[in-house]
Amino acid sequence: MANAGYLLAYSKIAMCFKRDMARLMSTALPLKPHKAKSKINRKTFFVDFKKVKVTGGAGGNGVMCFTSAKNKEFCGPDGGDGGNGGHVVLKASKDIRSLNHLLTVINGNTGVKGRSKNCHGKNAEHLYVKVPQGTIVRNEEGKMLTSLDEEHDYYIAARGGSGGRGNRFFLTDTNTAPAKAELGAEGESRQLMLELRIMANAGLIGFPNAGKSTLLRAISRAKPKVSPIPFTTMNPHIGMVGYDDYIQIAVADIPGLIKDAHKNRGLGISFLRHIERCGCLLYVIDLSVSEPWTQLNDLKYELDQYKPGLSDRPHAVIGNKIDLPGAKDNLRELTLAINLPVYPVSSKHKIGIDSLLTHLRYMYDKYGAKEDIEEDSTLVT
Repeated sequence: MANAGYLLAYSKIAMCFKRDMARLMSTALPLKPHKAKSKINRKTFFVDFKKVKVTGGAGGNGVMCFTSAKNKEFCGPDGGDGGNGGHVVLKASKDIRSLNHLLTVINGNTGVKGRSKNCHGKNAEHLYVKVPQGTIVRNEEGKMLTSLDEEHDYYIAARGGSGGRGNRFFLTDTNTAPAKAELGAEGESRQLMLELRIMANAGLIGFPNAGKSTLLRAISRAKPKVSPIPFTTMNPHIGMVGYDDYIQIAVADIPGLIKDAHKNRGLGISFLRHIERCGCLLYVIDLSVSEPWTQLNDLKYELDQYKPGLSDRPHAVIGNKIDLPGAKDNLRELTLAINLPVYPVSSKHKIGIDSLLTHLRYMYDKYGAKEDIEEDSTLVT
């Protein structure tokens, strides 16, 4: 019992010491998950590019009718106007991080048609479609139309049609019985391409089987599929890393690259585009392979061939699989070859995770929540 009490007291002192040191370093402590992950396997994937067809709501039809009252057969026209169709409005929201919820075809609400006795139809409500902050809207030619960077920013993607006029509208002194009414106008229809400027604060980059998915599982509650088979990850996954000051950092598991990926080999250009939308880069190097520094050189080469200077974005080097035989010797050689600090971790056994997350928060605080990305007037394909 005495030993148990001593260990408990010692653990509390150690925890307080770690918190005090973190405050002195002005770095928040990462929060570790305190409960088991859900076993529900939801087939949802991260989508950072979507082509959609948006159509505004059609206006309601006008009505042609005439009033007939007691002792007065011809009371004149009383057909009401139709209501206007609703707009389709894209609205930025911090609660949405992916475009996977968007439908390929989005139609606005239709206005209500007019009725007799001069009753006008109701205008349709606008359809608000939530998109993540930092969504770029382009037309079919790839020209940028707008960028929804801040919460509640909005863009009218398609305008609704106006309501048709009833025959009451056409009543004049010379035409006391107009026998015509208008149909409601069709809503505006257009093709738009939506893409995210920033999909995550940090991206895990490496070759297939480097352990990126296992690492994301270790630092967050995300559940990407893990398998020894190459190219297990076919779509990006996002995990949220929480800290004790309520800051959350989004980390993306990017599908593995291969040599000549910039020539669209393997999974190709589409996943290099994912990397372009990460604020900082985390190179995941497999320490179980001889000459691990060649992995880093090859990864940087592919990034620079796709977009010059992309590898110069704020980055860190992670040496994964430190628990395997020969990994410590490879780590020493890697550190000497690249002349950069390397964070050795074991994603499987969760070794070295705390120091990695501390440095991740340091990068987040130093370089900001968003990295400015150069905008081009044309779509990157």
